[in-house]
Amino acid sequence: MHMVREFIGEINALVWRELKKFFGNPWIIVMMIIQPLLWIGLFGKAFNLTGLFTIPPEVLNNLPPYVTQQVSALFNQMMARLFGSSSIDYFSFMATGMLAVMAFFAGMSGGMSLTWDRRTGYLNKLLVAPIRRESIVLSKMISASMRSLVQASLLLLIAMPLGLKLSPAGIGPVLLSIASLFLLGLSMSALMLMITIRTRRQETQMMAMNLINLPLMFASNVLYPKSIMPSWLQAIASVNPLTYTANILRGSLLMGSSASMSSLLSDFAILLGISTVFLGIGIAVSIVGLREK
Repeated sequence: MHMVREFIGEINALVWRELKKFFGNPWIIVMMIIQPLLWIGLFGKAFNLTGLFTIPPEVLNNLPPYVTQQVSALFNQMMARLFGSSSIDYFSFMATGMLAVMAFFAGMSGGMSLTWDRRTGYLNKLLVAPIRRESIVLSKMISASMRSLVQASLLLLIAMPLGLKLSPAGIGPVLLSIASLFLLGLSMSALMLMITIRTRRQETQMMAMNLINLPLMFASNVLYPKSIMPSWLQAIASVNPLTYTANILRGSLLMGSSASMSSLLSDFAILLGISTVFLGIGIAVSIVGLREK
């Protein structure tokens, strides 16, 4: 029991140090929000898939009532097939997807923070201190996940006045969406931490992060529905944790009473399985790497 308390105390102290470093520099938060904000503010408004399926009112007014009803029903079916519900517009679809991207980016940057500790000599101090290597790895991951929740919350508040239409499905699904963001940040930080520990050159680490970031983002449904992807891209999206995080967020925040709890739990179970693989590999390789130093 004493060893467990010591272990928790080590993690708590290191997590607190990471959070103080993060919140002590507000420019870090601003810079990490700018890119997703540009995506939802510019791309999300300009590339409006919903507008492609909107008939001008002057055309509808000149059609017979029964034709108008049939056309409206057809378009509602198309919108439901694309976005999961006819009441969801593209901006809301994309904005909730960008919440997952925000957690993804925060997790990756959390793993990269070890680079600065190495450059400033702080990592060497930790390695010679009577601290478990597991504490160093877990504290980096937990602090990155906590930051991902903060940054996703800020982006959500910014997206609402821009046109995000929320329709929460209830407290249970909302808590599930928070857990999915935390889990995504945790697994991505483990993956990046493994790369950071194993490669000493900062250029190599940045190239690896960029190589992972954009392909995973575009090979998911955060920007466009999975149903319009080619079959080979759908196969990649099916094993992408971003896809299932975005599904959970949209079901929890946009679907309202029509959300299926069984579908949300199924997506979370798949996300948990994929994340467990990332976490297992990332933590094991990172701890071994620190013990070799």
